Formats: sequence, C-alpha cells, structure tokens
Amino acid sequence: MFRPMRRKKKEISTEAAKQLLLRERRGVFAVNGDDGYPYAVPVNFYYSEEEGKIYFHGAAVGHKADALKKDDRVCFTVYGNEMVKEEPWAPFLQSVVVFGRCRILEDRNRTIDLVRQIAKKYYPDDALIEGEIAQSGRAVQVYEITIEHLSGKEIQER
Repeated sequence: MFRPMRRKKKEISTEAAKQLLLRERRGVFAVNGDDGYPYAVPVNFYYSEEEGKIYFHGAAVGHKADALKKDDRVCFTVYGNEMVKEEPWAPFLQSVVVFGRCRILEDRNRTIDLVRQIAKKYYPDDALIEGEIAQSGRAVQVYEITIEHLSGKEIQER
C-alpha cells in the first residue's frame, strides 16, 4: 500500500526513525486541504512509541479540523539530527515521514493528560505547565495520529 523507499542506501532503520520522533521538537502536519490543495503546518508534538501514535494540540475549528472531517488520512514529517561527518560545509540530515489517520480526541481527561506530556517536551518545569493548563486547558484540543507507516532516511546536503 505504501511505496518502498526508492534510494535504499539512504534509508535509516525503523528504530533510528523512531528515535528522531522522540528527540525532535517540531514536525510538519499535512492534510488534504481545500479544493485538492495540500495543507501543511508546523506543530509541536509528542510521540508515544508504546502506542504507535503522535499527538499535538490545536483548535477544534479551522482548516485542519475541516480537512480531517472530509479525509482523516495525513502525513507527518520530522527532520533534524544534523551532523557533520567528513565535510564541514555539507552536513548530513535525517528525516522521518509518517502516514496515518488523525482524529481529535473527545475524552477531556485524556486530552489534559496528553497536553501535560506534550508540554513536558517544551516547558522548563511543572509549575508552568500546570499554570498554562489552568488558563487554557478547557479550550485546548488534542489531535491523535495513528501511525500506519513510517520510514526514515539520511541525506547529505550537497
């Protein structure tokens, strides 16, 4: 159903791709948007390897939400782990592409628990997290991507 990677030499292991999802702080979420145009936006996210899911927060209304009502198939891309190996002017970079299905979670308790998990990646301490949840927690929605396929690769930027 999903295409195999064309340039197998550049492929990284599934475990390395999952590590990239665990480490990196931002990804690009893409849906089938209005009039057949793709719609992609950067998001902060949390990856649960145990569940095989990616979570991020956002509003329950707007372009993303409207697109998901029509088609829940999504793509999520993360890149990073830049490193210099031989040539300092041409670094290596890893990326992972995820295909899956996305939905907005309805369970408020689960939503708040996941907001905490997401926030732990970005906020320096629990007091700030709890303050933000107290202020905005009622309005926040969590999107859940169930991963159907993922692949990763490493390229050199030259």
